[in-house]
Amino acid sequence: MMKNLVILGAGTSGTMMANHLVSSLPKKEWKISIVDQYKTHYYQPGFLFLPFDIYTTKQVKKKGSKFLPKDVNYIQEKIDLIEPENNKVCLANGKELSYDVLIVATGTKTVPEEIEGMKGPKWYKNIFDFYTYEGAKALRDKFRTWEGGKLVVHITEMPIKCPVAPLEFAFLADSYFKNKGMRDKVDITFVTPLDGAFTKPRATEALHYLLEEKNIKEVTSFNIERVDYENNKIIDYGDTEVEYDLLVTVPTNMGDPLLERSGLGDDLNYIPTNKATLQSIDHENIFAIGDATNIPASKAGSVAHFEAEILTENILRYINNEELKEDFDGHANCFIETGGGKALLIDFNYTTEPVEGTFPFPGVGPLRLLKESRMNHMGKLAFRWIYWNMLLKGVPIPFVDAKMSEKGKQLEKTQ
Repeated sequence: MMKNLVILGAGTSGTMMANHLVSSLPKKEWKISIVDQYKTHYYQPGFLFLPFDIYTTKQVKKKGSKFLPKDVNYIQEKIDLIEPENNKVCLANGKELSYDVLIVATGTKTVPEEIEGMKGPKWYKNIFDFYTYEGAKALRDKFRTWEGGKLVVHITEMPIKCPVAPLEFAFLADSYFKNKGMRDKVDITFVTPLDGAFTKPRATEALHYLLEEKNIKEVTSFNIERVDYENNKIIDYGDTEVEYDLLVTVPTNMGDPLLERSGLGDDLNYIPTNKATLQSIDHENIFAIGDATNIPASKAGSVAHFEAEILTENILRYINNEELKEDFDGHANCFIETGGGKALLIDFNYTTEPVEGTFPFPGVGPLRLLKESRMNHMGKLAFRWIYWNMLLKGVPIPFVDAKMSEKGKQLEKTQ
């Protein structure tokens, strides 16, 4: 009798898992189904570049089914409920899917409604996000005709997808308006709930000079209460006010409401997940990956890529009644655009903060860690090709391991 493995979500994580597992599970014993409500697959890292006319809309979206294996049963439908006690998924069309193993890859979404006044009458007029395709595209159109003023780049709360993206946005804005010959007409302020610009203290200490160098003002420890869209101000719980003419905000990020309906999520609708094995804390035949988890790793494509390799092995181990490997170390590897055709590269995990060094080859590089370079910028742009042609399809990326290598790095462990 055939067993069923069901994947919820055909974004980055779900698509990778489908490609990894279709060649790993015996076809005569296992049926793999993947459920997603969207036809379009977005290259989400490209949303950062869209407002600045660096990427076009065609470069950041493709038909999602194109990247799924033919042997996988693809179901395009909204998901109503997960019933873990019955091992089944209820779809919005009334059909049900039974599963022996469930992988939740439903991602995270922006929820501007969480903050009073954010998604009000000024939404996509002078208040924008760039974490959605619609927001990034609307902001691109706004920037093309904007004549300047107070530009505020703001983070509502953590965790968010790609924690460094808001800072990258501020750096790219500086470069963009310089190239347009109007930087003197734009006042840029970066507003964050953290006590520093970067999520990692060591990176904040090492790279704070970039904000000063680019004349970007900084407001830290700002916990927003509301947006006063009538007077163009954001106000925090301590009554600190920051004025804007154009607000680019990263709203609250939350997991799919499906997880709340199903009683599987935490306060932000993320699945409580073992941070080393990626198995659900509460249900042994449910696994979570990518932005759907509550693990203390960055919500980023590189993290999902590393998770997919480890999760594939652990699912095979689970099926064979073997002990799961506690192999995921929180590895994240990402480029940080700094404007002017340069970028930084950071590499870290649960216990090691971003450090200086070389990547991927010790002493050789050619990429430098925590240092601006043209080469790092080219690596960032090259990742789009790698994403569409290798990462989604489960093709191994040479010299980049799921577990963080300590070679070539000036290490300093954290607790």
